Amino acid sequence: MKVCNGGVFVKQTSKQKLKLKLLPKLFLSFCKVGLFTFGGGLSMLPMLEREMVARRKWCTKAEILDYYAVGQCTPGIIAVDVSSFIGYRVCGVAGAVAGPFAVMLPGFLLMLLMATVLRGVAEIQLVQSAFVGIRVAVCALITASVVHIVRESVGRWWQIVLLVSSFALVAILGINPAWVVVGAGVLGLFGSFRSAPKDGAQP
Repeated sequence: MKVCNGGVFVKQTSKQKLKLKLLPKLFLSFCKVGLFTFGGGLSMLPMLEREMVARRKWCTKAEILDYYAVGQCTPGIIAVDVSSFIGYRVCGVAGAVAGPFAVMLPGFLLMLLMATVLRGVAEIQLVQSAFVGIRVAVCALITASVVHIVRESVGRWWQIVLLVSSFALVAILGINPAWVVVGAGVLGLFGSFRSAPKDGAQP
C-alpha cells in the first residue's frame, strides 16, 4: 500500500510539473488572443478556437462552447470566465489565474496608451467619425460570433424554439437574462432527457 500510495503521489507530482511547464505557452497564447480580439468576449471565440483548439489542441470546440455557456451563467466578464476555465484545464490553479490576467493585459496596456494619446484629439470630428465606423465593425464581429455559436449549438427543433423564445423574452419583453438562462437550463435538461435513446436503441 505504501509503495502504491507513493507511486500515485509521484505520478500526481509529475503531472503537476508537466502542467506548470505549459504555463508560459498558456500565458503567451492568451496574450495573443487578448491582443487581437476586438468587441469583447463573444468576438474572441474564433480566435480562441484557432489558438486553443486548432493550434494547441488543449480543448475542443464543444468544450469552449460549454465554457461560454457556463461563463454566461456566472458573474463577471465572460472573457475572464472563459480564459479561467481553459487555464484551469491546461495548467490547474496557476492557469486559472494566469489565463484571465494574460487575456486582459494587452487591452489594459493599449487602453492606457490610447487614453493618453486621445485625450487631446477625442473631440476632433475625424476621430469621432472613425469611432463610428469602428463600432459598426465591432457589431459585425459580435454578430459573426453569435451566428457561429448558433450553428454549433442549435440543431434540434426544441433548441430552435428555445432560441427564439429566449431572444423574445430578453430583447422584446425585457425579462432579466439571468432568469432566462436558468429557465433555458431546466428546459435543456428536459429536452435532452426526452430525446435520449431508450431501451438500448441507437441515437
